[in-house]
Amino acid sequence: MSAPGTFSPDWLALREPADAAARAVDLLGPLRAHLAARADGPLVVRDLGCGTGSMHRWLAGWLPGPQRWILHDRDPGLLARASASVGAAAETREGDITSLTAADLAGTSLVTASALLDLLTGAELDRLAAAITGAGRPALLALSVTGRVELTPPDPFDAGFAAAFNAHQRRGARLGPAAPDAAARAFERRGATVWTSPSPWRLGPERAALTAEWLRGWVGAAVEESPGLPGETYLRQRLDACAAGELHAVVHHRDLLVLPGAAS
Repeated sequence: MSAPGTFSPDWLALREPADAAARAVDLLGPLRAHLAARADGPLVVRDLGCGTGSMHRWLAGWLPGPQRWILHDRDPGLLARASASVGAAAETREGDITSLTAADLAGTSLVTASALLDLLTGAELDRLAAAITGAGRPALLALSVTGRVELTPPDPFDAGFAAAFNAHQRRGARLGPAAPDAAARAFERRGATVWTSPSPWRLGPERAALTAEWLRGWVGAAVEESPGLPGETYLRQRLDACAAGELHAVVHHRDLLVLPGAAS
């Protein structure tokens, strides 16, 4: 989970191990079975909002056979890093992923994305769902925030900061924590089968740098939304607990697997 705009390579590198540990591996069995039943050559995987290529680094080893990846992002710097990471098996596409159509996805074996859906508006999500289902393609959509954060030890202000952060994520008509449910409905309306599974970040002393950086972004966005919150005091106390190895956080996400056609 990240506040909008925190997509620097350093932030993406910091969060990558937590992302990898959180993603729902139980969805990979049905996905692999679907792909194996339809294999007719190398898999063509489109990674939407690819960042520096972390989804490829995590997913490629789980998928069967030879693969060709097409990496989509609007940031040319991130695309260059992702291309260097993936190597010769990758192509890059710079541009707005919400403009993709079913025709653009022709020849694709799998559409995937990570930490993307909560940044979309309802209209953008509907267009994406229409493109994927219209092309009859499966999709693995990981790490969408649900709005739930559990902090240990608790603090009386936790709920207020969580509510303010969630409101901040909905700015500009973005879906924010409503994204997982909205996405499931959008795909199911179009006849797809949707599997969902929890994929929580578990933060603590073993990921102290990420925990501290996440706290700064989480509190900062909350205070921007609700300036009356005691952001400075709360953040200092939480960072002190983090430095002492006493703070733990569970940041809830949900993964979705979309398969063409309704469940039998």
